[in-house]
Amino acid sequence: MVWRNVNTIIEDKLLLGNLVAARAPRTISERRITHIVSVCTDPIPADIPAGGIEQLRIPVEDIDYADLLIHFPAVCRFIHQAIAEGGTVLVHCNQGLSRSAAVVAAYLMATKQMSATDAMDVVRRAREQVWINPGFQEQLAIWGMCQYNITPDNGIYRNWRMKIERALSSA
Repeated sequence: MVWRNVNTIIEDKLLLGNLVAARAPRTISERRITHIVSVCTDPIPADIPAGGIEQLRIPVEDIDYADLLIHFPAVCRFIHQAIAEGGTVLVHCNQGLSRSAAVVAAYLMATKQMSATDAMDVVRRAREQVWINPGFQEQLAIWGMCQYNITPDNGIYRNWRMKIERALSSA
């Protein structure tokens, strides 16, 4: 198996990759990337506004209890709008295995009305090294249960947050 820095999820529209891909001017140019979703805190060239690439940063760590779920609506809107405008979106995290893969799966779920399992299967077929951490897998299931509409007021979301906070306080 050859691991690539970037893999295509939706041809000419949605790419999944790692930090190396997001930092590589050649990759950005050759793939005609116009938008980047960074699911990490590491700097990339798109952080410089003069670069002309629109960016959404989701500063979430790759740990089971990190709340990626609350960011799903904004990231789905960002990706959807970019694609609607004819753009190409790269979603990346450090290794392109967990956080970014979960974000791409959430987008597929919302736009294609897929289950979490089916969306993760699509992502894994495109990028076989993907390994979404169990906490993010649970959040994808909750995303589906909430019919792709997470807000801080949502009862399912609040119950999940309380469960996480209880677990962290007892640890």
